[in-house]
Amino acid sequence: MIKTKVTEMLDCKYPIIVGTMANITTPEFVAACSNAGACAVLASANYRTPEELREAIRRTSSLTNQPFAVNINLFPALMPQDKLEGFVEATLDEGAKIIETSGHKAPEHLVPKFKQGDAIWIHKCAGVRYAKKGASLGADIITVVGYENGGATGILDIGTLVMAPSVVDALDIPVIAGGGVTDGRGVAAILALGAEGVIMGTRMMATKECPIHDNLKQAFIQARETDTSLVMRSIKNTHRVWRNKAAEQIIELESQKSSLQQIVQVASGQNALKMYREGDLDAGIVSCGQGVGLVKDIPTVKELLDRIMKDAEDVIQKLGIISK
Repeated sequence: MIKTKVTEMLDCKYPIIVGTMANITTPEFVAACSNAGACAVLASANYRTPEELREAIRRTSSLTNQPFAVNINLFPALMPQDKLEGFVEATLDEGAKIIETSGHKAPEHLVPKFKQGDAIWIHKCAGVRYAKKGASLGADIITVVGYENGGATGILDIGTLVMAPSVVDALDIPVIAGGGVTDGRGVAAILALGAEGVIMGTRMMATKECPIHDNLKQAFIQARETDTSLVMRSIKNTHRVWRNKAAEQIIELESQKSSLQQIVQVASGQNALKMYREGDLDAGIVSCGQGVGLVKDIPTVKELLDRIMKDAEDVIQKLGIISK
């Protein structure tokens, strides 16, 4: 069994964090992932009020007695920033003691609430400078993702192989790293780079419990590593997504220097929901990492996590080949 500072701090079986995914990391899916040994992250951006988040945390707690985190989203387009304190208070009041933040900058004004609530604060970012800022404000763990990552990739275009050790070397607190990780080889590689945990998103979408339409799951297992695109760079919100008609439409709009409103209209969460619920694969955009090319089946979450960690242990053992 692989134990790290992250498994010790978060009290989870495996050093795997199931990343925040809007409209996907619901109470049911979070509970399934945490019950299977990961530490999954409930997406607060799914809820418009602190009371709705309270109910979601209660629902999650009723489905698992294992640790899970709550993401507090700092992107103004996704979360009303004037309600952040209420979301944090709701999280802490309901006994969720692992808080992840992600967004354009570290939430300096919220740190006192994290500390007063005795929460473990994980700050997610995409660069050494941002990681150091989060650590300087008192983050307990930093999560960093490289260029291969699905969803927000930041602006630096640095791959995971360089990003992860750069952040590890810059900090004296544990690091969770990811971007393109889909199997045990990837987990072993991330740990070899000095990280204490691995964040995964795209691979977790192709599981039986994931609340998206089977059409999309089937598309993922047919996809290649070249089937993703970067979109929304023109509006300073770069995301890596699965390349479908909606993604191509955004790319075309950006090439024409279209307005923010036109781009956001295509990229809206409502369009993504239609894809997830009805299986219309061109209705909206979906975050997707380059690791999708390594996704070949749709197991249960438990089957997937157990297999990944067994393979990671096998890889680590096989690397003990240095002769003296």
